[in-house]
Amino acid sequence: MQVNLDDLKKLRADTSAGVSDCRQALEDANGDFDKAKKLLLERGLEKAAKKEGKETSQGIVESYVHAGGKVGVLVELRCETDFVARTDEFKALAHEVALQIAAMNPKDVKDLMDGAYIRDAKQTITDLIKLTIAKVGENITVAKFTRMQLGE
Repeated sequence: MQVNLDDLKKLRADTSAGVSDCRQALEDANGDFDKAKKLLLERGLEKAAKKEGKETSQGIVESYVHAGGKVGVLVELRCETDFVARTDEFKALAHEVALQIAAMNPKDVKDLMDGAYIRDAKQTITDLIKLTIAKVGENITVAKFTRMQLGE
């Protein structure tokens, strides 16, 4: 089957998946863009499940200060390699996790992971991390975090 190049480019932009993965998904979906996008998501989540348990010894510490300096967060987000730790996707995830902590004040990492994502209540932080794992191809974990609020 001949894959529409515009659909291939759009699918790659929407999902950050590799060109060959996008091409395969479009071929498997017989050119149906929405179906191909769902296939990529499913395959990405399968890849993320395989990555679970791999050692995460690299990463970044993300800081976020909110509400005019009254709430601050430090979060340690880990991945397998320094290469992934420097990617925009990983940095964006670290920022989103820090925002989540500032907004929701979870008591521990498990509470954070199970909590509804502030930008989309249908998702949890675990779901958000799995989507990023699918994009970057490495295991990602939240090692620890600290949230401080003025007067606490």
